[in-house]
Amino acid sequence: METVSVHSEADVRAVHTRAADQSVEIGPAPAIDSYLRIDRIVDAARRSGAEAVHPGYGFLAENADLARACETAGLVFVGPSADSMEKMGDKAGARKIAEQAGVPVVPGYDGDDQSDETLTAESTRIGFPLLIKPSAGGGGKGMKRVEAGDRFADALASARREAGSSFGNEHMVLERFLEPIRHIEIQVFGFGDKAVALFERECSLQRRHQKIIEECPSPAVADDLRGRMCDAAVRLAEAVGYRGAGTVEFILAEDGSFYFLEMNTRLQVEHPITEMTTGVDLVHEQLWEAMGRDSGLLSRPLTQRGHSIEARLYAEDPENGFLPSAGHIGTFAAPHGPGIRVDSGIESRSEVPVHYDPILAKIIVWAADREAARLRMRFALENTVVLGVRSNVGFLLRVLDHPGFVSGETTTDLVERDLAELAQPWDLNDDALALAVVAASSRSRSRTADSATGVVSDPESMYSPWARLQDFRLGVD
Repeated sequence: METVSVHSEADVRAVHTRAADQSVEIGPAPAIDSYLRIDRIVDAARRSGAEAVHPGYGFLAENADLARACETAGLVFVGPSADSMEKMGDKAGARKIAEQAGVPVVPGYDGDDQSDETLTAESTRIGFPLLIKPSAGGGGKGMKRVEAGDRFADALASARREAGSSFGNEHMVLERFLEPIRHIEIQVFGFGDKAVALFERECSLQRRHQKIIEECPSPAVADDLRGRMCDAAVRLAEAVGYRGAGTVEFILAEDGSFYFLEMNTRLQVEHPITEMTTGVDLVHEQLWEAMGRDSGLLSRPLTQRGHSIEARLYAEDPENGFLPSAGHIGTFAAPHGPGIRVDSGIESRSEVPVHYDPILAKIIVWAADREAARLRMRFALENTVVLGVRSNVGFLLRVLDHPGFVSGETTTDLVERDLAELAQPWDLNDDALALAVVAASSRSRSRTADSATGVVSDPESMYSPWARLQDFRLGVD
């Protein structure tokens, strides 16, 4: 199966651009002029001879217009139908579908009457604290927590402005704010009239509603609860005739009750931890389903094995309010070996542009149990080197060592509660510094790219600085 990537002018030498068989430039650096241009993406698919479009998990991944445009152009969209996306992309509508499917929802208001008077009255009925959430939103944008009634009007006005600017839609949903809670999502895979659940992921470690570290399985979910949550997620997916990979997100209260939060109609950033514990390649399944073939996923027994953790490596400065850190990466090196997987969009000498989300890589580990996985993740992060831009490696290590995470008490307020301590400076250890030296020195080795294809002739040099460090210590290098 040949692959075609699209890229902006800023990403002409990016890893994904050179990794594909073909790559098509679709516009200037700003995403609104390139990666968000549906017409240019469809045109690139046509010109390159592609038969299908995989939307990834960012930008237009949950955009029903892209799915519809692909269908009109005779292209297969590797994901759910535009109709399913629209139904679950609207938070108010999704709540109603969940209720009809017998899935518990958080007490709140999702009505069509959006007048100030009605929303104020509903906020009093629901009680405080509560959340104001844009119906068409995502990623925490426009979401406001309100502690008391006298603050509701200002928070509502602010939420509307932000939602209108970000999503072009000021429709709001009100929900009772429950605390402390966990954020649990169920991985589902749909086949239209049927769906299957591939168990849960714990996504409670967040900052400003953005996930930081995820793990699978959740330390808080026992077999009975897991079964009930998976059944609820399957009912919801089947209610909208869902096809392909998606996740149903729940909040889990202290008493074991759970409530529907939203559905992500795409592959999630953290899908590797489900793959590591189930042995199911979700992207393979997506492509198989898009081709109309039966992989047997619906009929075969699914089990979990061991424990997996994923940490999101960002180019950002935790000591300076987590400001993005764009610039030139002199050296990037991460350990590879048994139980360690690194999904990276960068390498040494990459550029981190100012135009996009500053995520650099996903560090993923697997081990036989949770504590072994935590220690393996510490090892992987301690020996991950990013030189040239600031990164959140030290912040991630502090989170891993937090007593709440060590004990498995990973509620959604953990990071914000102890943010000042977690964002303290972190010094590279001697191993990491030695790794940086070896990785930097290895750049002068055989590593040339064909000018026509951009394919690296010595790809091993991109991925094995850790192995070279072992040689260095033994006096071989």
